[in-house]
Amino acid sequence: MDKNILFEIDDAIAKLTINRPDKRNAIDNATVDEIDQALAQVEKNPGIRVLILTGAGDKAFVAGADIHELDKRDTLRGRSETRRRQEVYTRIEQLEIPSIAAINGWALGTGLELAMACTLRVASSKARLGQPEVKLGITPGAGGTQRLPKLVGMGRAMEMILTGDPISAERALAMGLVNRIAEPDQLPDEVENLAKSLASRPRLALQYAKEAVLRSGEGSLAEGLAHESYLHALSCGTQDKKEGVASFLQKRDPKFTGQ
Repeated sequence: MDKNILFEIDDAIAKLTINRPDKRNAIDNATVDEIDQALAQVEKNPGIRVLILTGAGDKAFVAGADIHELDKRDTLRGRSETRRRQEVYTRIEQLEIPSIAAINGWALGTGLELAMACTLRVASSKARLGQPEVKLGITPGAGGTQRLPKLVGMGRAMEMILTGDPISAERALAMGLVNRIAEPDQLPDEVENLAKSLASRPRLALQYAKEAVLRSGEGSLAEGLAHESYLHALSCGTQDKKEGVASFLQKRDPKFTGQ
């Protein structure tokens, strides 16, 4: 591992960096496999509370798929390679811990799809985001047609996907595609502070809340409300719930243990 990505753990925060700056961090099949291996480490380490994903350098988060591999993609490879990316990106989405995409530059095609699989997105003010696949005669294949409408609505998703034109960070913020914007030199600190804030929260409460939100679009309102109620009940049985309420009543800072 660590040929196309860098993976590091600092206390409760893990950071995964797509490390192909000479190719604007374009993702190839080997990179997808390395991301998957890193996710396995995250899942096995209970001390990790937040995962940050970003790209090396200051030009791109991920500028798309590796064009040389794309050139060789036929119908069979198109199906297998997109299904593999969908699998890995969904693994990110369904992690028990929150993930943050630090979008430090271009986020195009599979790069935007990777960012959308994260729980939250923080973009550099210089970032540009888009699904330009139609300009190459293809359609998005790693989740763009499914996650983008959920984040920005059908009409805006249609415009982005059918024109293939990228949008500014400011428009992405207004659309709800990103959660925050920071100046390029302030992006690392902004993301780090957000990650530390999330890491300080009770782990199980975040896990259950994230699960409830992800399930919200899968069934009826009645099913979603029932699932939410069960998860709330589970959270009420944790030690962190007792500590959270006790610290509030005693007017002190809580000491959560993740139990």
